[in-house]
Amino acid sequence: QVQLVESGGGLVQTGGSLRLSCVASVGSFSLYGVGWFRQVPEKEREFVAAIAWHGRSTSYADSVKDRFAVSRDMANNTVYLQMNSLKPEDTAVYYCAKQTKKFSQSSRAWEYDAWGQGTQVTVSA
Repeated sequence: QVQLVESGGGLVQTGGSLRLSCVASVGSFSLYGVGWFRQVPEKEREFVAAIAWHGRSTSYADSVKDRFAVSRDMANNTVYLQMNSLKPEDTAVYYCAKQTKKFSQSSRAWEYDAWGQGTQVTVSA
């Protein structure tokens, strides 16, 4: 069973940047797509970005396109989410997740089967 751990969240001002990391602390996700999602209280989990298992294909929610970038370091079994030009509406708990099927990539939360514990991102106005 793959276990994921996110880090890198924090408090930042509007326009600032943060880089989130997602590490497989147990197991490996090298053959799986990895997604980033976010959630605020009383709202459904929202897709943010995803990267294919080989790292050459990415997808983004319209709300973060051109501001966020997802990448992966295969050698270190780590996926990153670089977040630039942050806005107060980006405030949320951010989760990384591993796809259920190998060699796939998706924006649908139900197609992911291993989730991290989340990391809080707060953007002040």
